[in-house]
Amino acid sequence: MTSHWEDFYATHLPPNCFEDNRSLLKEFCDRHYKLKSNIVLVTSGGTTVPLEHNTVRFVDNFSAGNRGSASAEYFLEHGYAVIFMHRTKSLEPFSRHFTGQQLLDMLELHEEGMSTTITVKPDSVDVLAPVLDKYKNAQETHRMLYITFTSVVDYMWLLRAACESLAPFERNAVLFLAAAVSDFYVPQDEMPTHKIQSGHGAPTISLQLVPKMLAPLVSLWVPHAYVVSFKLETDEALLIAKSRESLNKYKHKLVIANILQTRKNRVVFVTPTTNYEIVLTKDQALTGLEIEEPIVADVVRRHRDYSRDTEQQTHQ
Repeated sequence: MTSHWEDFYATHLPPNCFEDNRSLLKEFCDRHYKLKSNIVLVTSGGTTVPLEHNTVRFVDNFSAGNRGSASAEYFLEHGYAVIFMHRTKSLEPFSRHFTGQQLLDMLELHEEGMSTTITVKPDSVDVLAPVLDKYKNAQETHRMLYITFTSVVDYMWLLRAACESLAPFERNAVLFLAAAVSDFYVPQDEMPTHKIQSGHGAPTISLQLVPKMLAPLVSLWVPHAYVVSFKLETDEALLIAKSRESLNKYKHKLVIANILQTRKNRVVFVTPTTNYEIVLTKDQALTGLEIEEPIVADVVRRHRDYSRDTEQQTHQ
């Protein structure tokens, strides 16, 4: 008898370019496995729930990928190879610092006869140069792989493919699952082929629960990896209880819990036995510190301890 998650894969086709992405994942992971690198999968941004096969309308969520894109940069600083699996058009590492017109406002055009050059304005060099330097370093050392998804089905297929490539790393792999994954979806066999016509009246749409992939991920796909999930709530009274319930159910290592309204300056680390806060003060925020920096530093510390303890147990 198949499980809910197995049924999901059996009844939903993989996304376009899936095999190309799977090859990229395997090549990236094979290279860093040979280098004995620590590696992290950072998922980021929200997933869509299409309402038609030829998608015009879809259900979405508010996630822009702030936490995932920032965290990917800090994992690079700690020496990790990073698979950045993100929603198409959500924020990305490095370019996230320059949204809207900011980058264009930093540039100047110089025209001399038939020749045109572009330079960075002198007062913008100090802002752009450090970010560009880190980006170039990540590219030149081949420590960052970008993989994109749009729908919840795309995400599920790519998540499993990433885990297949990460499995050989065992305790040297971290899964930092910061993407805001839809809880509900419309099954493909219940979805109309073409755009829903408003002339037919208000549609009745039946949503089903998306299977929780943490179950097979922790128990089957990457059983030795350090798996971190996120829990977002709007009710403080539910935060710790729901996080610990998730840990007890799926047996992963850590839940990073946050409340919607305060997520940019406070998170709670919840383990099976303890919980503690990381809080960003107003003074720290004014200096430019992002809460993702201490979040990632703490995850890296916990991952290092986990790797050491696991290695010691193997040699006993």
